[in-house]
This record gives sequence, structure tokens and C-alpha cells, in this order.
Amino acid sequence: MDVPTDAPEHCPGTGSEQAGKSAACDGCPNQAICASSKPVGPDPDLPIIAQRLSNIKHKVLVLSGKGGVGKSTVTANLARGLARNEDTQVAVMDVDICGPSMPKIFGVQGEQVHQSASGFSPVYAEDNLALMSIGFLLPDQNTAVIWRGGKKTGLIKKFLKDVDWGEQDYMLIDTPPGTSDEHISLIQYLAECQPDGAVVVTTPQEVALADVRKEIAFCKKVGLPVIGVVENMSGFVCPNCKNETAIFPATNGGAATMAQEMGVPFLGSLPIDPNIARCCDQGVSFYDECPDSPATQAYINILEGVTTYCRLSCQAEE
Repeated sequence: MDVPTDAPEHCPGTGSEQAGKSAACDGCPNQAICASSKPVGPDPDLPIIAQRLSNIKHKVLVLSGKGGVGKSTVTANLARGLARNEDTQVAVMDVDICGPSMPKIFGVQGEQVHQSASGFSPVYAEDNLALMSIGFLLPDQNTAVIWRGGKKTGLIKKFLKDVDWGEQDYMLIDTPPGTSDEHISLIQYLAECQPDGAVVVTTPQEVALADVRKEIAFCKKVGLPVIGVVENMSGFVCPNCKNETAIFPATNGGAATMAQEMGVPFLGSLPIDPNIARCCDQGVSFYDECPDSPATQAYINILEGVTTYCRLSCQAEE
């Protein structure tokens, strides 16, 4: 039975009579190919994607098994933190197709995506911070994206294959919660690009940690390294006195204990600061607006862990 290494769980195999027809095939981007009964070869777009992304030094996925943990906010603030160095080129790809919040967070709502001979041009939130999101392709911000898996994964491939990303030091890929179509497709499409790994975001309470454990298990199953776990909303920082109070007490030790149990690094905790939400709503940089916030220093510490991992990973490959 020919089962690809990056296949979904319970894949019947490309040579099976059930290929493309079993329940395990639902949502797989290769389902139509397997069901056609034709010989299955490698996706011809993979080398094109690899060539398109060849000038991006580090590719990092931001994941979470649970919705509402602040994953997009963390992605945006990590990107803004990297872009504080004017010599660092940063790209953000928003593949949360049904909830594209990046244009709002970066203050570029209403911008248009332009196409040239070299492909689609991303929108620049700053001189060194490029962004691509389905939010730029919708007629207005209230339009719902009501798509099945195949159409969503097709757009993800288009973002990878047809966007002229140029030379970038870092690409952060903001994903929806879970371990389904978008995540499987990303891993398959990036098969020849060797992403550095994933930053996994959670909150302290067990109801979130339970799903994040599944996300880490997904990463291990598909061979995606886990750069580390970030515990968001670990406490509340008073905007006046700067003291921190636990809002979501960790009943089982929180993300640090979970990361130790799962055998993955713990990057750090991010406190709740109301100014983070304000900056996201206004599309401005939290680092510039609140340089003295404990959350700012927490982000800087987490960024140090991410960049160190990427640098060491690159040295190991050489």
C-alpha cells in the first residue's frame, strides 16, 4: 500500500481501490487525483512553490489547536517585532481564510492587491513588512467566505505559488485553529521548502491546553518541528500601575508544564495588556505605543527564542 509520508491519518494509499473515496480522504487536496484512478505522481506545483519561496530564509507557521487564544495577534506582534530592525525583511501570509483579521491589525484595510508579470504583489504595512490575505480580495470587510476545503486549499496554494514575495528574512504564516484541510495542505505544499517549524499558541486553562496537545501531536506526525509554545493571556497587566494579576489560573501547571510533558520548548508567557487590543483595533504598533509595558518585553524575549532557533537551524543545515 503506497501511503505518502505526509498523508492524512488513515489514508488508504494511492494504489488502493478506496483511494480518494474513503472517509479519510475527505478534505485532502489530492482526493480528486486519487479518485481518478490515474497514476499518481508528485504535485507539479511543488517545485514552482519551492522556487517562489527560495528567497525567503526562514518560514515559521503559527498554530493553535484552539480558537480564540490570540494566535493572529501573536503572529502580528511577532512580525512587527522582527520588522523593528529596518534591515530585516518580514512577510506575513494570512491563511485564516474564513477569519482574515490581518489587514485590520496592520492598519491596511481597504488596500488593493496588484498583479504584474511576476505575480501578485503583497500589501506593505511598513517598508519592510509585507502582507497577503484574502481580506484584500473581498468586496467589503463584512463579506463572509463560505468555501469548502478544496477552494480554501486552492487559495493557499495560490498565495504560495503566485505571490511575488521577493527576498525576505522571515515569513510568518498565520493559520486557522485545528489540524484540518488548511494545515495538511500547507505541510504538503511546503514539502520542498523545509519550513523552520511552528510556534504553537495557547492560553493557560486546561480547556485550551487539551486541544493544543493535539496540535503538537499533529506537528510530530507530519514532521514539522515545534519551535516552541507561547502562553498568551497569562495574566492581566494594569495599564496604570503595571502590576500583573492571573485572570485564567493554570489548573494543571499551564503551558510550561504542558510543553515539558510533550517534550517541546516553552518560549514564554504573554500577559494581557488592554493596549494590545487597542493597538490591533487601530492598526498601530504595540511596540511603539507601549514600549514600557511588560508585554512588550515578553514579546521581545519570545522573539529572541524564535530567532535563535531559526539561526541555529540554518547553521545545522549548512
